[in-house]
Amino acid sequence: MSTNKVALITGSTSGIGLGIAKNFASKGMNIILNGFGDTAAIEEIRAKMAKENGVEVRYNGADMSKADEISAMIQSIESEFGAIDILVNNAGIQHVSPIEDFPIEKWNAILAINLSSSFHTIHSALPKMKEKGWGRIINIASAHALVASPFKSAYVAAKHGIAGLTKTAALETAALGITINAICPGYVWTPLVEKQIPDTAKARGITEEQVINDVLLHSQPTKKFVTIEQVAALASFIASEDAASITGAIIPIDGGWTAQ
Repeated sequence: MSTNKVALITGSTSGIGLGIAKNFASKGMNIILNGFGDTAAIEEIRAKMAKENGVEVRYNGADMSKADEISAMIQSIESEFGAIDILVNNAGIQHVSPIEDFPIEKWNAILAINLSSSFHTIHSALPKMKEKGWGRIINIASAHALVASPFKSAYVAAKHGIAGLTKTAALETAALGITINAICPGYVWTPLVEKQIPDTAKARGITEEQVINDVLLHSQPTKKFVTIEQVAALASFIASEDAASITGAIIPIDGGWTAQ
């Protein structure tokens, strides 16, 4: 087994999480992928990443809405690798609906996966990080950790919660060689964003093209989507030794959205 750093990225079978996993693997880190998807497709991603980068790549399909599965995943990784050096909490889902029509089960699921899962991973991974005296925890939040948008009550509530969790955990670990930060992307062209466009169009009574130009990119002064690669590069820096003095930070990467 490689002695390189070990990184767990939740929700990493597609989108931002996969982009971060690819970036980290290219720097020689051993990777644990997590997320849903077609079994054969995930195995293809895993095998290709391992072969191209000469690192260990594992897949764990823990359901991030279930605390017991999260705990079992962390224990399994620690049993094989000793500890998780870098934890990236990226798993997330979305639902767009007015509050009065918002399905209760969707609220509960979004809070569980987008917020509570990060508590559970941190809760389980911190003891071994403390033993090593080194660790990096990166919570993928959103510009919606800093500002709100209509029809996304659960998502905005969860991401605001991630900001508070990040700051609290960072203060608790600041003297222990562990940093905990949140990255807040604006709109990134990912499967999650693509899937919410029809619902947003329905909720607002406009076309899908209008959603892209008048809702999504309207928020970003650059008028461009943030790229997965840009988010991954920021995560890579935060995980590095050069970022050892950055902790408790809520870092936007949003094309100027939250500067307004």
